[in-house]
Amino acid sequence: MSNNIVLKKGLDIPLAGVPDLAVSRTIIPDTVAVQPSDFKGLNPRLLVREGDRVLAGSPVLADKKNPDILVTSPVSGTVKEVVRGDKRKLLAVLVAPDEVQESLDFGVPGDGITAGDVKDILLKSGLWAAFIQRPYGIVADPAATPKAIFVSAFSTAPLAADTEFTLASEATSVQAGVSALAKLAKVHVCVKSADSAFAKLRDAEVHVVKGKHPAGNVGVQISHISPILKDETVWTVNLALLAAIGRLFRTGRYDVRRTVAVGGPAVNGPGYVKAYPGTPMTAFKQFYVDAEGVRIISGDVLTGRNVGEGGYLGFYDTQVTMLKEGTEPELLGWARPFRFNQYSADHTYFNWCLGLMGKERAMDTNLHGGPRAFVMPDSYYAKYLPMDIYPLYLTKACLAGDIDNMEKYGIYEVLPEDFALVEFIDPSKNYIQDIIADGIDLMLKEMA
Repeated sequence: MSNNIVLKKGLDIPLAGVPDLAVSRTIIPDTVAVQPSDFKGLNPRLLVREGDRVLAGSPVLADKKNPDILVTSPVSGTVKEVVRGDKRKLLAVLVAPDEVQESLDFGVPGDGITAGDVKDILLKSGLWAAFIQRPYGIVADPAATPKAIFVSAFSTAPLAADTEFTLASEATSVQAGVSALAKLAKVHVCVKSADSAFAKLRDAEVHVVKGKHPAGNVGVQISHISPILKDETVWTVNLALLAAIGRLFRTGRYDVRRTVAVGGPAVNGPGYVKAYPGTPMTAFKQFYVDAEGVRIISGDVLTGRNVGEGGYLGFYDTQVTMLKEGTEPELLGWARPFRFNQYSADHTYFNWCLGLMGKERAMDTNLHGGPRAFVMPDSYYAKYLPMDIYPLYLTKACLAGDIDNMEKYGIYEVLPEDFALVEFIDPSKNYIQDIIADGIDLMLKEMA
C-alpha cells in the first residue's frame, strides 16, 4: 500500500464565486437548530421541552435504539421551540443562544486514558455523532469494532472550504483528536500534499492523495487504501469535527463552531465566516440581496441540501453555496451552434478549442433537460469515478432492488456523495445520488 496516491480519473468543475481567504465576521444567530435529519440512522427521542435551559454539550436528543448516542446543543441558551411535521415527526429543536456562552465541563483526561475513556467522553459530549460508519453512512455504532478510522484533511468539491486556511491554526487540536481516535482504531489521514499543515500528524498513517475531484472524498481514499469488504466496518470523521474532538480532550469543553466558506455565483463578496452548525441561513443575509431566484445550499453544489432561506447549516457542513435558479428560457437551447458561456465536460461546445474550458463560470441550476433512460456505457461514467467498481451497473442494481448485484458491484464501498460527479456528467439527467441512497436504505432494511 503506497502512501502516495495519484488519481487519473475525475473532474474539477470551474464554478465561479471562489471564497476569498479572509474571515469577514463571526455570526451570532438569534436561533440555532438541532436537526435529527442531519444524523442518518438515528431514531430520535426528545430529551428537552420548550423553555428548558441548556448549556453547550447538554443532551437534546438520544437514539431510541442506542440511548448512549446523544445529540447535544451546540450553544448555551433556552429551548425556544420544538418543531414537528406530519404525524408529529420531529424536525428541529430551536435554541435561543445566550449572549455569553457556557459549556458543560467534561473534564480533561490524563495521560493514562484508555479506549473506554475516549468512547465514554465522546458519547457523553455528543461528539460521537461525528463518526460516520461505512457501509451505509450511518452514525457509528459504539458496539462495533472498525478496522480503521479515516480522515480526509482536504476537499476537492466545488468552492469547498480550504482546510489549510480554516484549520491550520488548529493543528494542536487536530493532533489531540487524532491521538484520542488512535485509542479506538488505526487512524488514516489523507492530505493533498506533503507540505500540508497536517502531513506531520503523529499517531496516524498519513497518505498524500493527488488528483481531481473526487480525490478529496473519503470514500475514494478508502477504496485505494483499505477497501471495505462485506462484514467489515470503517468509521470516518471530517476535519472540522476532528478539531472539535481535539478541543474537547484539550479543554473539556464542547465547541463545534467552525469557519464556514460562503461562495457561489449568486454570492456578493464570497468569503468565510465563523458559525455554529444549525445557524439559520437568514444569518448569511450579507451574502445575498434577495433570496428569491437564489438556491441556498448547505454544503457543496454536488452533495449539499437545498435548504432555502428558512433552512439551517448542517451539522457536518463547512460551506454554504448560492446559485441562481435556472428559470430563464434559452433561445434554441442545445441546437445553438455556439454556447461560449456553457460548460461541458465532454467538449460538446466550441469553447473547448478556444482554451475556455477552465474558465470559471456562473453556472445556475438549469439541468438543460429532464431524466431519461441511460444511454451511455458504464465506461463513460467510470472515467469520472476513481474507484474499482462499475458505477452504472451498481446504479441499475439499486434501481431494480437487486441486493445480490448491489453487493457484487460495490454497495458496501460507496455513499451517494461518491456518485455526485457521476450524476453531474450524466447526459441522461438521472438523480443517481437518490438512486444510490434508496439502494442503501434497502440494504439497511434487509441486511441490518
